[in-house]
Order: sequence, then C-alpha cells, then structure tokens
Amino acid sequence: MIMDRIALIISIIGALNWGSIGLFRFDIVAWIFGGQEMLGSRIVYTIVALAGIWCVSLLFRAREKFEALDE
Repeated sequence: MIMDRIALIISIIGALNWGSIGLFRFDIVAWIFGGQEMLGSRIVYTIVALAGIWCVSLLFRAREKFEALDE
C-alpha cells in the first residue's frame, strides 16, 4: 500500500532528525524552517508524528498476516 511506504519514509526522516539532535544537538527541521516554534517546523513535526502512528498499524497487520499463514 502506498500510504504505508509514505509513512515509513516520513518516519525514517524523523528518526534521522532525532539522531542528529541526539548526536550533534542539531535539529535539521528547525534549521530549515528557522526555529522549532515556526509554523513550518510544527507542521513537519506533526506529519512525522502522524506517520509514526500510522506505522504502528503496520506491526499489527504484519502479525495478522503471519497468523493467517500459520493456519
């Protein structure tokens, strides 16, 4: 499903941003948009959060597929 791939890509981008914050104390999104409080940054953070929530559903769908194969 295309939505699954998009959500996964956005989640990976978010993970890379968090990695740069953890390792280098550098927030790429805030740097691009001019700060964490800027509207663009907040939109990106929200999109990443929604993508992460969507990816949680991938865990349950994968489990259901494996259980169906076992039967």
